[in-house]
Amino acid sequence: MTPRQSAKRAPGRSEDAPPFFPPAQESTAPFGAIPVEFGGSFPSPKVKLTPALPEIVLLGRSNVGKSSLINALFGRPLARVSNTPGRTALINVFRLPGLYLLDLPGYGFARVSHKERDRYQALVRGVLTSRSSLTGVLWLLDLRHDPSAEDQVHADLLADREIPVLVALTKADKLPFGQRQRRHASLVKALGLPADQVVLTSSTTGLGLAELGESLLALSEAR
Repeated sequence: MTPRQSAKRAPGRSEDAPPFFPPAQESTAPFGAIPVEFGGSFPSPKVKLTPALPEIVLLGRSNVGKSSLINALFGRPLARVSNTPGRTALINVFRLPGLYLLDLPGYGFARVSHKERDRYQALVRGVLTSRSSLTGVLWLLDLRHDPSAEDQVHADLLADREIPVLVALTKADKLPFGQRQRRHASLVKALGLPADQVVLTSSTTGLGLAELGESLLALSEAR
């Protein structure tokens, strides 16, 4: 990706990341009409963002489709989509009018060294357990799979923190309608969350994106 508008690069901003994304043209994406600024890539969970705004974290396994969902929500390529899991290595910050989205490294499988994977895990844990400015979490889970042991670890962290959570069940287009509905009901029960906090989504077909966008905005105003 290349910059679409020249701007002074903030400390911590990656060399080739665009500083600004104008609204998408003729887009039906929930956030397509919203200008977005890339706020930088940061290695510390304690980075201070200015001005202070509500912060929503994007959490999920390395292969859950996080980048694809971000791009589908905004109707343009904010995040790099890779065939290799584990490409997000830092906290990538996107500033919207009135809130920040913090895209975290994926947990679980990643084609990186054990040392680097441990760093990812420490960064994610640090954000979830010690970042006082968090408003909520958008947690991505693959609809096709039951929560893993690593998913449960993060569920416990979120429960201990008592922070509002919205779940996006990704890749819903991979299942037929009936099976999709049964999996949704099963995961709602497994997660112990209200059904309206667990949204079926597909970055390919657009399923659930409008609902997810509305829920994200509501989540940012929850505190």
